[in-house]
Amino acid sequence: MEEMFHKKSEAVRRLVEAAEEAHLKHEFDADLQYEYFNAVLINERDKDGNFLELGKEFILAPNDHFNNLPVNISLSDVQVPTNMYNKDPAIVNGVYWSESLNKVFVDNFDRDPSLIWQYFGSAKGFFRQYPGIKWEPDENGVIAFDCRNRKWYIQAATSPKDVVILVDVSGSMKGLRLTIAKQTVSSILDTLGDDDFFNIIAYNEELHYVEPCLNGTLVQADRTNKEHFREHLDKLFAKGIGMLDIALNEAFNILSDFNHTGQGSVCSQAIMLITDGAVDTYDTIFAKYNWPDRKVRIFTYLIGREAAFADNLKWMACANKGFFTQISTLADVQENVMEYLHVLSRPKVIDQEHDVVWTEAYIDSTLADDQGLVLMTTVAMPVFSKQNETRSKGILLGVVGTDVPVKELLKTIPKYKLGIHGYAFAITNNGYILTHPELRPLYEEGKKRRKPNYSSVDLSEVEWEDRDDVLRNAMVNRKTGKFSMEVKKTVDKGLRCGALQRPWEIFLPRECNHRRPA
Repeated sequence: MEEMFHKKSEAVRRLVEAAEEAHLKHEFDADLQYEYFNAVLINERDKDGNFLELGKEFILAPNDHFNNLPVNISLSDVQVPTNMYNKDPAIVNGVYWSESLNKVFVDNFDRDPSLIWQYFGSAKGFFRQYPGIKWEPDENGVIAFDCRNRKWYIQAATSPKDVVILVDVSGSMKGLRLTIAKQTVSSILDTLGDDDFFNIIAYNEELHYVEPCLNGTLVQADRTNKEHFREHLDKLFAKGIGMLDIALNEAFNILSDFNHTGQGSVCSQAIMLITDGAVDTYDTIFAKYNWPDRKVRIFTYLIGREAAFADNLKWMACANKGFFTQISTLADVQENVMEYLHVLSRPKVIDQEHDVVWTEAYIDSTLADDQGLVLMTTVAMPVFSKQNETRSKGILLGVVGTDVPVKELLKTIPKYKLGIHGYAFAITNNGYILTHPELRPLYEEGKKRRKPNYSSVDLSEVEWEDRDDVLRNAMVNRKTGKFSMEVKKTVDKGLRCGALQRPWEIFLPRECNHRRPA
């Protein structure tokens, strides 16, 4: 298993080196014209039979390694989100220099034929995928996929973080502004992963925790918690006067108290302020809680077209190592929210921390075998700019990754060493199961729809003998070694039950770090 981890990590590392070298040699050209293979438009023709722009002929052939999907194992192609212009200069330049990854994609596949999808998710929004495959929009002609919202991208691009989201619900936020504010909060939640902790506070003359049961603390940003908070967002309504000073004091106190518990990120903390204006800079509050160290970054989102209070919000963000942006319409939300990821990634970029990240197991709906849909995990690594003029600013170029079927992990386990009742399993740094014999119920009973939390099954839910979480906590804390635990085992075809001491051994691959499996 250790050798397999190493091979996958090395494949990703070669992609990182190639991408950073290609960008280093590239000089941005605002007038660059480049015809690339757009994954949605390839092989499409107009009514006269001519290929569409960006839709040149792209040879596709069924390949049994990719479930007989029609792919091109010589080239990658590029998907651009529907809400982005596919000939934007930033997109075209990024696609141009990332073409050099094609050679590395092919070379990686030659070295390790077990590789599945390889890809580069750009910080500009485009997604380069190998082997090349045609993407089909939904019934509305839309492809909602944005690589920057995927867990593998978020985990690789930023460090774990603690976030307090402050939402202005004063009377001036009525109507469209409140709708945009709620969508902004929802988009921020999309960018949080299982390594992050958060809470949401609405404010006017008083503070209103979106979830009243969670006053004064932060919760893990797993799928269940995020969906729960989204449901409560609909209950917000605008009235009264916005007292931002009260909200800022509360946010700083929460982050400080939570930091002392040692549960969260410990170092990376942020306050997200969503409002239509601020009448003051509140420098006394920042001087009390955040200066001179500025350990908490302030990100300000100005809702609406008016810019009367923009200067105050800009100052607050700049004085606290954050970022200011203005959101005028619902269409502006996602792209503007993404900006904060670039800021939070700067320390990693400046320090050139190329951490390898492994995600929890998830289902790849495009690849299915005789037993049904395939469970996958992704290994990913960030890509940084090495150009002299941008290196000091910490520019994240994107994230590269490759998918690893969980069954490939199982193949590396020497079953003959485990014994007749033995089995092996792996979990992530959050205690979620990566692979386990009991990780089976993927569908809701009587339905074809996947269970929403199928990828967030905790080890304690299947290893029920581990009542005190001794095994789970040891693995999460990256401890290695052997110990035994009393378990009950059925015999005589389940007619009798007996207690026995089961030995356990925890193994941590050398390729592992705090965000990889054990």
